[in-house]
Amino acid sequence: MNLASVDLYATFFTVLQVLTFFFEMVGAALIIYGGIRAAVQVALLETKRIRTPYNQIRMHLTSRIVFGLEFLIAADILATVLNPSQEELIMLAVVVVIRTVLGYFLEKEAIEFEIT
Repeated sequence: MNLASVDLYATFFTVLQVLTFFFEMVGAALIIYGGIRAAVQVALLETKRIRTPYNQIRMHLTSRIVFGLEFLIAADILATVLNPSQEELIMLAVVVVIRTVLGYFLEKEAIEFEIT
């Protein structure tokens, strides 16, 4: 490898690291935002300041969690690209399966809230 290809590789690696961190932060922010918003809405509902039904609050929280999980999965995939050891690949597979199953059931629950 010549010096130009080493610089290009280092730049690409750095960009992937930044994107991984960005996706982790976006995923966490979506989940935190959804949780805070739901908590505030529940408090307002309990103090009779709003009339939003619990199911609608839960649906909005669930959708934020599912969307946040999708960003976290993307971050995990990028992190594995950066360090593709066998152990990392196994961990990625386990994490993606768990998050995907969790996301599936949360999305299914959200759809049921829309129907009722």
